[in-house]
Amino acid sequence: MKHTAVNPSLFTPTLLGPTHLPNRLVMAPLTRNRADADGVPGELMATYYAQRASAGLIIAEGTTPNATGQTYPHIPGIHNAAQIAGWRQVTDAVRAAGGTMFLQLQHGGRVGHPDNSGLVQHAPSAIALPETVHTPAGRRPAVVPHAMTVDDIHATVADFAQAARNAVAAGFAGVEVHGANGMLLHQFLSENTNRRDDAYGGPAAHRVRFAVEVTRAVADAIGPERTGLRISPANTVNGIEEGDTERIYAELVGALSDLGLAYLHLELADPRQPFFTRLRETWPGTLMANPDLGPTVPADGGRAAGERLLAAGADVIALGRAFLANPDLVERLRTGAPLNEVREKYTMYVGGPTGYTDYPTLREANGLVAVRAG
Repeated sequence: MKHTAVNPSLFTPTLLGPTHLPNRLVMAPLTRNRADADGVPGELMATYYAQRASAGLIIAEGTTPNATGQTYPHIPGIHNAAQIAGWRQVTDAVRAAGGTMFLQLQHGGRVGHPDNSGLVQHAPSAIALPETVHTPAGRRPAVVPHAMTVDDIHATVADFAQAARNAVAAGFAGVEVHGANGMLLHQFLSENTNRRDDAYGGPAAHRVRFAVEVTRAVADAIGPERTGLRISPANTVNGIEEGDTERIYAELVGALSDLGLAYLHLELADPRQPFFTRLRETWPGTLMANPDLGPTVPADGGRAAGERLLAAGADVIALGRAFLANPDLVERLRTGAPLNEVREKYTMYVGGPTGYTDYPTLREANGLVAVRAG
């Protein structure tokens, strides 16, 4: 799909590469910690995603491409047979409900803990996360990660490519490479987490190299039309300080603009910012925009912000927390119906169906059908 001057509606269909979307509302990846202790998705996750199948596209939560990439407990993986089979159960359920899924591939880099993965984290440089990390025993101080060798880098690139193949085998229509939110790719992009003096560090042209190699390897493995990339410029989450945001993303976008990716996913997008305008002007393909809605979901669920982004040139709109609490979000936004509020206590780490699969649809709230918790 190429950007055009015509401003579409959130509710009109479109194409994302070869993938038909019945509307332009995408469920953004949302960490929920509901896989089992070995990173295998189960029936509860299948129920959760199938409930939200009316989204134009679901991007499943950040999923580790290898064991060292695990961030927190009960994060799903896609690097062994049991995990692939678990995800197949999820994609089958979503497909039966009429939906389509991509899978986000997320390597945490220094964001993680040996108590979660059994391994010391890998990162561009041996610089610890300046925060505590959630573990099965509670929050623990972060450990100093292993500074990746060039061989480690090449192996990790290969792991991303294999994880993409595994995702397709598990029934996903494509994958999103997570280059945002202080995870491994973002750590390579940022000056304060990448102190390398080799071909993967130093000037911006070197610091984008790992992200480019990962994205190209995934595109080579499953096709660029099935590959997306998520970025969060200037986001300081997980201790990130990019240092030269404008230059680093100019280099990154320039290096990938001819690849024919399915989309570029811009997190916390604001059409009033010059960065958004420049990105829309320089990115030749589909731009997915995740609007900056602030700390709480607005009463309209993000509809107005999404429409502003479409008018400014975005092609599809990704919403996160509104989908978390409203399995039938598309219908609620279409009709202007009130939204369920997010129950913060149950968002992450607690496990189980409460605050996960028990948010009612409008029909359930009106007593037309029974509420199911999964």
